[in-house]
Amino acid sequence: MSVAPTKIRLSWLDALRGFTMILVVANHISLNSFLEDWKKSAALSFLMLFRMPLFFFVSGFLSYKASQVWNRHECSQLLLKKMRVQLIPTAFFFLLFCLLMNKNFLSTVETYLMNNMKGGYWFTLVLLWMFVVYYLFAWVESKLRLPSWLPITLLFLLSMACYETCYLPKLFPWAEGHRHGGVEWMNALSLSRLMMYFPFFVAGNIVRRYWSRVEQLMDSRWFFPLLLAITLAAAVEYIKLHTLRMAWANIPATIAKFGMIGVVVMVFRHYQDYFNDSTRVGRMLQSIGRRTLDIYLLHYFFFPHLPEIGAYLNRHQPNFVVDVVLSCGLACMVIAFCMLVSKIIRINPILAKWLLGKA
Repeated sequence: MSVAPTKIRLSWLDALRGFTMILVVANHISLNSFLEDWKKSAALSFLMLFRMPLFFFVSGFLSYKASQVWNRHECSQLLLKKMRVQLIPTAFFFLLFCLLMNKNFLSTVETYLMNNMKGGYWFTLVLLWMFVVYYLFAWVESKLRLPSWLPITLLFLLSMACYETCYLPKLFPWAEGHRHGGVEWMNALSLSRLMMYFPFFVAGNIVRRYWSRVEQLMDSRWFFPLLLAITLAAAVEYIKLHTLRMAWANIPATIAKFGMIGVVVMVFRHYQDYFNDSTRVGRMLQSIGRRTLDIYLLHYFFFPHLPEIGAYLNRHQPNFVVDVVLSCGLACMVIAFCMLVSKIIRINPILAKWLLGKA
């Protein structure tokens, strides 16, 4: 097995996380501030394909540490840390959001808790589930005497099987589009979201494990053109052509998701000199990438109400460039304000630890 270098704090990877965070906030602004219809928007339907898969891919990439000792004590310590970092801050800001942004606090909390999306605060819960599954897998993997590639391959195939069930509404009640709207206890735990995104987490982990080999593949002359062609064809089929129907439509969507992850990773890696500490763009994206939890927890409080922009964009489609510039530009403003509030909270070490998960 090819093991990556010990140091994983790659500047371009932090910048990549920052870029992904901008896309996440931009999407929320388009939907919640502009009240834009994503089905009419070429920009939204395209960006929504890969923004969250990319986020989970990076999380999976960072989860692998070749030197990690997997025993019962280490696993329990890692899980306790993840629970403190992700559950407590999320619970606090989730309850604060329900209190400040809605009229009926108790009914809002009850409604959101039983909903898959948790009023937007599903991400950290689902990411925690991923770490729980991965830590248990890594502990079992360390006990097995199998070829190193076999267990992680089986985990990926199992995750893809679970992922596929989320797009078969006639067969599985938790699938998107099922007439009964999901299984109640699975909605409460956001488990269908876990199944929808866990393959990308595992894929990131696999890429990290075999990073030197992946770099050789990315540096070959033929790989990037082929990947780009396949990705664009799959994206056009899924977004515009719709020649495949029902469950088959998820095949080009899945290809496009994995393909766009590969394209974006290759672009950031190839132009990594533009994303290091010596450039203004690099420093900005890295600072955002290192504060993704803070931004995620805070940004829901600072959405402006601009339905006029959404009405204009809905009437004048396609308008990809204007759509992206407006949503991403406003997202950068919201992120800047979130980072300011984050700095204020972090003045106090107790608040920094329990509200923003500082180690």
